[in-house]
Amino acid sequence: MASDNLHAPRERLSAETLAMHHAIVSLMEELEAVDWYRQRADDCDDEELKKILIHNMEEEMEHAAMVIEWLRRNNDKFAEELDTYLHRDGPITGH
Repeated sequence: MASDNLHAPRERLSAETLAMHHAIVSLMEELEAVDWYRQRADDCDDEELKKILIHNMEEEMEHAAMVIEWLRRNNDKFAEELDTYLHRDGPITGH
């Protein structure tokens, strides 16, 4: 389960750090939901329900992508890493 606990006193954290924390925890939760819906769909024998579960999974992917874009726009280092690794051919670790 995603952790939403702070590891330092809230009053010592900057607004930027708190916003990043909210985004990261949200991303973790969205990815966890993708996993849950996928597993449920794989385990489901009812084709109509399976389609609904896949639809729900894809919506969670959309939510995750939106959070990643927020991270890219609001953190230069995150943006740099995404620029390095996303939409590239060849070995992922070769960049």
